[in-house]
Amino acid sequence: MNQQITLDIIGYVSSPYKEKFAIPRQPGIVSAAKGSIELTGQANNIELVRGLEQFSHLWLMFIFHGTSAQGWKPLVRPPRLGGNKKLGVLATRSTFRPNPVGMSVVKLDDIRLDNKNVRLDISGLDLLDKTPVIDIKPYVPYSDALPDASAGFAQEMPGNDLEVVFSNRAKADLAEASQAYPELEQLICQVLAQDPRPAYKSGQADDKCYGMHLHQFNIQWQMTGLTRAEVIAIENIARPAL
Repeated sequence: MNQQITLDIIGYVSSPYKEKFAIPRQPGIVSAAKGSIELTGQANNIELVRGLEQFSHLWLMFIFHGTSAQGWKPLVRPPRLGGNKKLGVLATRSTFRPNPVGMSVVKLDDIRLDNKNVRLDISGLDLLDKTPVIDIKPYVPYSDALPDASAGFAQEMPGNDLEVVFSNRAKADLAEASQAYPELEQLICQVLAQDPRPAYKSGQADDKCYGMHLHQFNIQWQMTGLTRAEVIAIENIARPAL
């Protein structure tokens, strides 16, 4: 029996997350994250999405293209368990899987034609930029939201662990950047509030200066207390050097 199948990519994600660091560990946690899916190939046909506008949310099936080349192991360390305890990979949402396939629920904001390209505007995504999409399905609440379901170590949504503040320089940078990205402040705050550092650093003193790539900006920040993150600067890395 043939144990391999071939899947076609039906679209690619445009996301504010340009690198793996700081991507939320689950969808919906950062509502300010806005992106789109551009359908491609034979899937770039407006007829494929006829009726999809009736649904507020979508299931996306996609490929973990940022980690697939690194292979997988049967045991992984879930961040929710502090990064120390091991569980079987199939008991987690780890990106390092036998088949690098992921699934996420996102909010559908709009469906539009852009120069004959079908685009789905989405929000609440947890996907790396240029993620390949292999299927899209409507989210059906009566079937997909199960009130009596149990979820082991992930029973509750993680809280916002960090207070986020901006330095004077970062405030000035933000005022300029917000002209093109009005949701940038909210995006930064929501991403940092869920503490994107490795799980073992949670609640520990940390003097490292971090950077994260959101949209076209390098967001530089550091911890100024056990539960407080300060944005130091917002560098527009798309701007030509003077």
